[in-house]
Amino acid sequence: MHKVAEIIAIGSELLTPQRMDTNSLVVTESLNSLGVEVVTKQVVGDDRARLTDAIRTAVQRSDIVVLIGGLGPTEDDVTRDAAAAALGRKLVLSLEQESILIGKFRLINRQMAPNNLRQAYLVEGAEALPNPHGSAPGQFLSTDRGALAMLPGPPRELKPMVADELTPRLRPVIPPQVIKERTFRITGIGESDLDTLIAPVYTKYTNPTTTVLSSPGDLFVSLRAIAETEGRADGLLREVGNAIASLLGNRIYSEDPKETLDQVVGRLLRKNHATVATAESCTGGLIAARLTERGGSSDFFLAGYVAYTDAQKQEMLGVSGKLIEKHSAVSEPVAAAMAEGARGRSGASYALSSTGYAGPSGGTDHDPIGTVYLGIAGPGETRVLRIRYVPERERVRALSTQAALELLRRTLMKVSLSN
Repeated sequence: MHKVAEIIAIGSELLTPQRMDTNSLVVTESLNSLGVEVVTKQVVGDDRARLTDAIRTAVQRSDIVVLIGGLGPTEDDVTRDAAAAALGRKLVLSLEQESILIGKFRLINRQMAPNNLRQAYLVEGAEALPNPHGSAPGQFLSTDRGALAMLPGPPRELKPMVADELTPRLRPVIPPQVIKERTFRITGIGESDLDTLIAPVYTKYTNPTTTVLSSPGDLFVSLRAIAETEGRADGLLREVGNAIASLLGNRIYSEDPKETLDQVVGRLLRKNHATVATAESCTGGLIAARLTERGGSSDFFLAGYVAYTDAQKQEMLGVSGKLIEKHSAVSEPVAAAMAEGARGRSGASYALSSTGYAGPSGGTDHDPIGTVYLGIAGPGETRVLRIRYVPERERVRALSTQAALELLRRTLMKVSLSN
């Protein structure tokens, strides 16, 4: 059975809006590199009784427990006391640590206040972890299930201690195990529809575990396998991941968890030696902003037109006034004309357009607030999508931008919009 870990970050300040626990990410990365899965993280304030209870529970259910913070010299630094109470052990003054502390204060020509001596006490049976960047040593000790470590809270002290002291001590006591991940990035489908599609596959397995994460217009399917070897972990990911990939098909735009849709589109434009322009109304330049977010976008991006009024649609893009009068500015014919106008004026291979009612006002019976028309003009063909979103202005604009990029991606890949 694979080893699991639990992290407890200590400090009442971490329970306020002003401070965020980032140390746990450093510890998690180190544990994952050893093949150890972190199954629980929690933040506990500077309350000795609550922390004692949390530690007592943690060491009973997790193989490795890492405590972060609360090792300083003040009365609210209660981690040592709570750990000793939870394990039923004494706190013992380490003469060696006392000597190290005195030496550190002597080095900076300062007299050591008596309360600093608290930092020289170790839980009975614990090994001190040297801290060359601060005054409080870490501690490492064995438990009935595995090990418990106490680390200082300041990041400049914690990071080197994790790398230089904690990881080397954990490696020998952890059986060979590897954590591998596989991620699919998807757009153009809702979270519930996605889960309905792939749940019959992933629910059959407990290893790898599958998680679906959502952000506006963007979905992640993350698979996480734990095994004794990399080969075995990769095999588990292939078995489940390939089955999921076959169901998702062209909806997957990347298997790189860090690659965004606009990066994929930029790569495809370069591969096809193609260029793009934009003609935007309701998105107000957001599509152009996404396409030009990274350096080198001048390789494929030629021009962006933000034609917010009817008059500017006519003047900048050559949209017929009669067309607008007949169909309104928010319509399929106008979206098509905007895209064609931008393509013609810029000379781009493709042009994207957006027109719609982002809200909070506007809309008609046929096209209420939240309705957006997205157009794409390319060699020999112009297409328009009509999409209805929940009428929340920022969400409409963000989702429309993502949908426009997906429209371009599918066009470049010659993928049907119905897939």
